[in-house]
Amino acid sequence: MKSAANSLEHHWMPFSANKHFKSEPRLVTEASGLYFKNNRGEQVIDGVSGLFCTPCGHGRPEIAEAVHRQLSTLDYVPPFQFGHDLSFALARRLAELMPGDLDYVFFANSGSEAVDSAMKIALQYHRSKGQPQRTRFVSRERAYHGVNFGGLSLAGMVRNRETFGNTLPGVSHIRHTWREGSRFVRGQADSGAELADDLQRHVDLYGADTIAACFVEPIAGSTGILVPPKGYLQRLREICDRHGILLVFDEVICGFGRTGKTFGADSFGVVPDLLTMAKAITNGVVPMGAVGAREHVYRTVVDGGPPKGIEFFHGYTYSGHPVACAAGLATLDIFRDEKLVEKAAALSSHFLDQVFALRDIPIVTDIRGYGMLAGIDLAQADKPGVRGYEVLQDLFNGGMLARVTVDTLILAPAFVAERKHIDEMLDKTRRVLSRHAQRAGLKLAS
Repeated sequence: MKSAANSLEHHWMPFSANKHFKSEPRLVTEASGLYFKNNRGEQVIDGVSGLFCTPCGHGRPEIAEAVHRQLSTLDYVPPFQFGHDLSFALARRLAELMPGDLDYVFFANSGSEAVDSAMKIALQYHRSKGQPQRTRFVSRERAYHGVNFGGLSLAGMVRNRETFGNTLPGVSHIRHTWREGSRFVRGQADSGAELADDLQRHVDLYGADTIAACFVEPIAGSTGILVPPKGYLQRLREICDRHGILLVFDEVICGFGRTGKTFGADSFGVVPDLLTMAKAITNGVVPMGAVGAREHVYRTVVDGGPPKGIEFFHGYTYSGHPVACAAGLATLDIFRDEKLVEKAAALSSHFLDQVFALRDIPIVTDIRGYGMLAGIDLAQADKPGVRGYEVLQDLFNGGMLARVTVDTLILAPAFVAERKHIDEMLDKTRRVLSRHAQRAGLKLAS
């Protein structure tokens, strides 16, 4: 296809309505602090930390300078059989932050790759223990674990699965944790821990000695912020321990302070065997993902290998890339020096107060929130996703970038935000949702 030099035609955009976007583009040209600037020069407040990636805010000079120094010094090292200081330094810093004996880090380049790496680690772990028959994975309905075929197979979001037909065999799903009676519950619901017993039912059906690992997000993020009920994650931990199943937390969204502590594992008091992370690990500046592993997992795989041979036949050309490591170390310095996790915990109450105040808008059918995460369900229009997409456009045109999944609006502000920024986000949200309610012929509660 022939097109003008400034055409948008040639970029096939991910998870986007390509035809519509190219007819009415939402273009961003700059970013600084809490704000983007669109191609008309107007400010757009960032209501979702990029894509849960930038809790330190945009345009941090400390990270840019670290990246520049690294590019000028050592731009690349092949990660197979060779190394560089920064990857070991970053792994050590991450080990200090992770709970329990999650002391070992395997680097990837995204959350999707981290999840697939964790799946392979789990398989290798059981093989090294002399249990190669443990090849089954258990995940949840409404789960999101990335878009590679491993994570896609674990996923429980229907639209992400149905397009691609066959996924990996040997993956089964337990129920998600949202229930009708938990509408408008702030934080964790008091009831629902028994939903974890679905894992025991899978053990009874398939046999414990066939299951390698159970994957869960501490808070299911992309599906609309599903907060686990009290005791649920603890019960999953107990079932996994009883049957020798690895418990894997996908913390790509929850990690690095989003729940008010460094990881969701800290917030909910459960230490998984493997923990995946990405996004905020470099403040979104350079792609990076990682898997944290407990001592017994690492030792079983590595000590089970040959004295001078490869123990784990897996990795990526860009695993532990020096530039990504430089960005990661600079990001962790910002978290430490500015006490961003503590700041997020302190700001959470005001954020959730403002979000839950939207309950009076008639098209709002549920609100869920924990830490600096919130999901707002909107009443469906004539078809699923129509209202959500219109809200996404209207918010951007009104000066705010947010995330929408079908008809759920997701907010996840950066931790450098102040109360005035939260107020601005929620004021813009209220105006847009109120207009949609009025168009539907609904009145606000008096």
